[in-house]
Amino acid sequence: MTTTTAAAGPFRLGCECLAAASIWLQSLFLLAVRLYWGWQFAQTGWGKLHNLPKVTAFFQSLGIPFPGLNAPFVACLEFAGGCLLALGLAPRPIALLLTVNMTVAYITADREALLAVFSDPGKFYAATPYTFLFASVLVLLFGAGKFSLDQLVVKRFFSGGTASRR
Repeated sequence: MTTTTAAAGPFRLGCECLAAASIWLQSLFLLAVRLYWGWQFAQTGWGKLHNLPKVTAFFQSLGIPFPGLNAPFVACLEFAGGCLLALGLAPRPIALLLTVNMTVAYITADREALLAVFSDPGKFYAATPYTFLFASVLVLLFGAGKFSLDQLVVKRFFSGGTASRR
């Protein structure tokens, strides 16, 4: 056994341990993101549901088509989507809808910040939709993680072994 081969054993074991730990850390991180931003989405949706006339008027002032239909739709999406996001149920479809919602918010309500993404990134990051959009994109790309009801449903009802979604 050469020195290189002997060193590869502990190195490989270390890499495997690091990879296993990173899966759990990723799931813990995604749980924190889902709980915090799911709650934030639910709160904003709840507030919109209880102020639909103001939200409708705001949407109308932004030129959003059909504000009388879009205001309750967005309010329900943010409330129910936030709750589902926090629980980790259907995380990717919900995250896709919330990502589209926050993209439209940038385009309509914070267009100046959106257009300043390269010239003044601070303005882009400081805009209200940014963190909501960022959290939605994280869940859209990486799923809910191991600590979600989605994983429990997959394990419970699909006995084909391991859950392929994280």
